[in-house]
Amino acid sequence: MALARARRRVLVIDDGAPRNAPAGHVHNFLTRDGTPPADLYALGRAEVASYGGEFMAGAVTGAVREEEGFTVTLADGVGVRGRRLLVTTGLVDELPDVPGLAERWGRDVLHCPYCHGWEVRDQAIGVLATGPVAVHQALLFRQLSDDVTLLLHTSPAPGPDEAEQLAARGIVCVEGEVAAVQVADDRLSGVRLRSGAVVPLQALVVAPRFTARADFLGSLGLETAELQTGGHVLGSYVPADPMGATAVPGVWAAGNVTDLKAQVIPAAAGGLTAAAAVNADLVGEDARIAVGRARALAGAR
Repeated sequence: MALARARRRVLVIDDGAPRNAPAGHVHNFLTRDGTPPADLYALGRAEVASYGGEFMAGAVTGAVREEEGFTVTLADGVGVRGRRLLVTTGLVDELPDVPGLAERWGRDVLHCPYCHGWEVRDQAIGVLATGPVAVHQALLFRQLSDDVTLLLHTSPAPGPDEAEQLAARGIVCVEGEVAAVQVADDRLSGVRLRSGAVVPLQALVVAPRFTARADFLGSLGLETAELQTGGHVLGSYVPADPMGATAVPGVWAAGNVTDLKAQVIPAAAGGLTAAAAVNADLVGEDARIAVGRARALAGAR
């Protein structure tokens, strides 16, 4: 929208598979809290189109630099040229490999207390431990319910300090690997352990691996970096400066592709920031081109 309002010709290429498609509603978005993601997209598209922004359905599979900008190639072989490239492809949530878990993702299997916590308040919540953030997740969700269980699954038992915190907050630790998610009447009813024991639950918290959707940038020499904590890889992202500029001149990034923790509002803010930087860069280039033409015209007289 910012670029279209600046009277730039803008084309948005969208494969129609947003990260938050499984979620029923968008939250923490002032004036739009509770809006279904599809409705928010429709509103945004209409607003951008009102300023002349254009949209194209498709998935970008490659990008190359040319003399005056970039050409991106779509899965159907179509090529599109542009002077600058703003990457907002987001990320993919790679979920733990537990049967039945992926089918409940964004409903009663979730990861963010700020996105979905209110909706599962006062329910029986389980936290699937697959890495070092599990204890922190359990403590976060304890703020929302006094019935929180930490399922140790494939992770080692918490250290003494963590165990003390969990016990003080009344969070029960359950040993044993989770074999499957159980569902009754299209609602999560619990998890079944390898031992056969069943832990009744109404919501299950997981820690996905966040993988930036950026494979197509390799041809530009733009590589992703890994985000780690405690030696554990949380995911990959495209490094960018505070204005969204990447290591490749002319390419900017905004949203989850560069900020793994961004919710809708900071992702949108990142897009606005990057758009202003893109426009400023183009303004400078336009001025240089105009000066060059003026000098050439003066010299020809």
